[in-house]
Amino acid sequence: MSDHLQPLQGQRPGVRRYVVASLVGNALEWYDFFLYATASAVVFGRLFFPADVDPLVGTMAAFAGFAVGFAARPLGGIIFGHIGDRLGRKRALVMTLTIMGISTALMGLLPTYAQVGLWAPTLLILLRIVQGIAAGGEWGGGVLLISENSSDSRRGMLSAFSQGGISLGFVLSSLAFFLVQLMPDEQFMAWGWRVPFLLSFVLLAVGAYIRFRLPESKEFTAVSETKQHRLPVLAAIKTHPREILVAMGLRVAENGGSYIFLSFSIAYGVHVGVDKGLLLMAVAVSMLVSFGTYIFFGYLSDRIGRRPVYALGAIGMGAMAFPFFAMIDSNTPAVVILAFLVGNGICHGAMIGTQPAFFHELFSAEVRYSAMAIAHELAAVFAGGFAPLIATALLLQFGTSVPVSLYVIGMVLITLIALMFSRRGSKAEERHITERTVQSVT
Repeated sequence: MSDHLQPLQGQRPGVRRYVVASLVGNALEWYDFFLYATASAVVFGRLFFPADVDPLVGTMAAFAGFAVGFAARPLGGIIFGHIGDRLGRKRALVMTLTIMGISTALMGLLPTYAQVGLWAPTLLILLRIVQGIAAGGEWGGGVLLISENSSDSRRGMLSAFSQGGISLGFVLSSLAFFLVQLMPDEQFMAWGWRVPFLLSFVLLAVGAYIRFRLPESKEFTAVSETKQHRLPVLAAIKTHPREILVAMGLRVAENGGSYIFLSFSIAYGVHVGVDKGLLLMAVAVSMLVSFGTYIFFGYLSDRIGRRPVYALGAIGMGAMAFPFFAMIDSNTPAVVILAFLVGNGICHGAMIGTQPAFFHELFSAEVRYSAMAIAHELAAVFAGGFAPLIATALLLQFGTSVPVSLYVIGMVLITLIALMFSRRGSKAEERHITERTVQSVT
């Protein structure tokens, strides 16, 4: 059997278990987190804010709550990065999953603006902040479950499975809303939208069971016996300042662009008259396909290096900035779906599929969880967190997608600059790429 058809063979014992646990756990946790993004574009603006405002203004207010959740993510990164570097990856991940599941399920029980007035958006935003804290500690731990238990030569491909969990989480959240919005609109707005949130109680039980039974990361176990910092966050900032800034820059186009192409695009499509069901289906299809593209681009980064693959995705996203919205404007189902497939599956996929291994190789093991969380979550605040809000404000002000496309291109330029300042990669990456080149020639 060919080498690329055996992605989990030849690894350390138990790597399959880490891959499955990371994949399933990430899918369940990000299902919870993405529910708010989908609901913001579909229902929150109508239910949790005054009814006498422009629907686009209500959507913008809901996206402001979306941004607040992102603002809380660095706090979660600091808290759970510390726990992960001091007490273990497993303990941190069980805690993040529990907090996320409970806060999401409680959203499904909230009263609306018509019932309790301003208490409705207040409680919604408070729960979103709790979601943000949990999400801030999730990504780094989910990645490290795999990357710290895989070999140098397969780290890109295997770590991409953790990102696959994120795509499956988005698919599940979009699919859940797609199914319930098939109900008559009156029933959907009255109680149907709550069902996807209440399912979090069930998903929490499944995810917690999987993570409780998981062994600790081998690399963390080795480091914890020899070298630990009292305050890993401060140690990470002191020892890896350049790498943290580079990682933050790399996140700008990947994270900001993805939320333009995912969350804002739904609100934009509804605004220009595209069927809401078609938009949700297009998102779900593109993210389902993205599961495979993430792994492919992770594999490609093992072969030719992290930077070339990441650059491919960033440049592609810049090139799609204008065509993406023009394709949505066409209101042709096949064209709309194609826009999401290219924008999310290929452009975004090349960056996010490469990102876990890229970030892993930037930082040393004793501060890796904290360093990755700081870079990942700080960038998420000003990149992904504010992107739908800024894009909606631009649409409201100018009435066209042109300034939004220019905004996407600006984010791409920031990421390309960060890529120029990044080193080629770790010595391990350079070594295994050289070995593969020699093998290919032989």
